[in-house]
Amino acid sequence: MDLNYLFHRHQVSLAASTGASSREARAAHRGLTAAYADRIAGLRAAAGNSALLAARVS
Repeated sequence: MDLNYLFHRHQVSLAASTGASSREARAAHRGLTAAYADRIAGLRAAAGNSALLAARVS
């Protein structure tokens, strides 16, 4: 999945959690924000590991 898309969705969810009208909606949007952050971290880690592996192979 594209990192830019995930960053965008993370920001949208963060803004939605700030403007949510109920505690439940805030919690749902914060959950989405956390899930997007986890996906971003995972993809960054995978990209870093791939770059490290490529450097060792070269």
